[in-house]
Amino acid sequence: MPEQHGELLARHEGGADLHHLVWRLGPGWRVCSSAVLGGGIGPREWILNAQVPGGYPRLDPDRHLAEIAAAERLTGPGAGLMTAADVTAHTRATDGGATATATCGLGVRGWAAAPAEGTQGPPPPGTINIIVTLPVPLSDAALVNAVATATEAKVQALLDAGLDCSGTPTDAVCVAAPAPGPRPAEPFAGPRSRWGARLARAVHAAVLDGARRQS
Repeated sequence: MPEQHGELLARHEGGADLHHLVWRLGPGWRVCSSAVLGGGIGPREWILNAQVPGGYPRLDPDRHLAEIAAAERLTGPGAGLMTAADVTAHTRATDGGATATATCGLGVRGWAAAPAEGTQGPPPPGTINIIVTLPVPLSDAALVNAVATATEAKVQALLDAGLDCSGTPTDAVCVAAPAPGPRPAEPFAGPRSRWGARLARAVHAAVLDGARRQS
């Protein structure tokens, strides 16, 4: 399958000029993600990564994303993510067919294992959002493994950028791959598997570029 690149689009909302990225995958794709809208594993025909203002006031982010998707005439099942980062500053890297796009906002960052208690209710919009597309089908286990590999590569990139953190409290990951068919699904996507290694290098390069721009 051809490489899938996000399309940068603009909208005026709440008195502000904002941007979003859209991947028009079409039928025949599966996505594994922690997205606010359409998260989990399943068939997805599009991915949306929408910028919203800092201090996001709405309590229905899934409905908000659905409204943006409808305005772009995105139909069928999809996955929608939010970020307070500047979407026009997104970074992208490819490696052997794996493509990673990242939006990096690092104003609030820290370590995942922290002594502070977690909070209930919907978190604010994600800040480091990573969208990965692969040209080969993955099994369910490999899709989950791919999300873990992308997260490991993100942390490696942040450390390589000289940042003392593992990420931000609201990071999100989205991995898209063709649905299995006559061609067997790849069973592995760990960092030393063929496609996991390519994914990891692409994510590392995209996040490192984005993190350095924020430093």
